[in-house]
Amino acid sequence: MLARIAALKRVPVAAVRYSSGGTVNSGSKGFKDKEGAQENEYARRQEAEQLRKLRVEIERKKRELEDLQKEHDAEVQKHDSKL
Repeated sequence: MLARIAALKRVPVAAVRYSSGGTVNSGSKGFKDKEGAQENEYARRQEAEQLRKLRVEIERKKRELEDLQKEHDAEVQKHDSKL
């Protein structure tokens, strides 16, 4: 019984040779190319989304800066009018 369990755990030698052989890998070039293209497309989408978010944040910061500049100018004018 123990020998039978040990035999089940062994990987057949033919399967190891076949999976590391050249014939299996020669057909996978197209798969690698397609997978690489998909990864590149995903990366481009992620970068585009990050750029979009950064542009939105820049516009928000510009509006915030304009508001602060207006407040500052109003305070300076108020201070100058008291003098």
